[in-house]
Amino acid sequence: MQSDMSSVPANQSPRRKVTLGRHPLHDTALGMVSTTSFPAIIGTADAMMKSSNVFLVGYEKTGGGHCTAIVRGGVADVRMAVHAGEQTAKQFGQFVSASLIPRPPANLEAVLPITARMEDLEGDGQSMGGSAIGLLETRGFPAMGGAADAMTKSAEVTLLSHETIGGGLCTIIIQGSLSNVAIAVEAGMNEAERIGELNSVMVIPRPLGDLERSLPKTKTEKGQQPMELPLKLGERQATEERQKELVPARNEEVEPLKREAVVIPEVIIPELETEEL
Repeated sequence: MQSDMSSVPANQSPRRKVTLGRHPLHDTALGMVSTTSFPAIIGTADAMMKSSNVFLVGYEKTGGGHCTAIVRGGVADVRMAVHAGEQTAKQFGQFVSASLIPRPPANLEAVLPITARMEDLEGDGQSMGGSAIGLLETRGFPAMGGAADAMTKSAEVTLLSHETIGGGLCTIIIQGSLSNVAIAVEAGMNEAERIGELNSVMVIPRPLGDLERSLPKTKTEKGQQPMELPLKLGERQATEERQKELVPARNEEVEPLKREAVVIPEVIIPELETEEL
């Protein structure tokens, strides 16, 4: 039996089978879990990534308070991730639906936002240095603002950003040490319930790198100066302060009442003539 090498000329090397490069997401599955809360979807995404070898594609906010976490990976890994995410969402009472697509076609990837787009997220390249993160969601902006104020005053935490997902749901996001975040979240819960409606909270002790980069962060400019009050507003405040100075009170009891003299006209009574008897 002759080898295949004998058919190849001596001056040529044997042909090698060329493998065409494939898309990195080829033969990967797609997993999606939807909730009705932003803190719940962050906790769901954290559970999905920690349960198996999947990576976070991103979040899809579809309005009305609905959010979906999207992950990609092998079929078995995505199946475990979707199960873990579904259980986490149900624990919060915020679960809506979940889906697993084994090998999405190219046309589906071209139309739907299910491909890797971590570079488009605001937090790309930023790391929290292993700090814990806390999320507090309210229904109504005033309750969220009051909760954010209480959180920053109760513990040493940093406000990262806020997120709105429709339906009146607003989320404030903080970072710091685990103990400080826990204290701040508790203080924020009390203040939010006092002002309005508290919807959900979430504390993640050790978020993964992909989760950190996916969180919205407020972009601050270097050397940004604090906002100054308008000149007219400052002048008005100064005028109001001057008006608050002590003014001598007017004692009306001391002042005597001034009465005009009443002149009674003299009445002349005529004398009556008496008849002689």
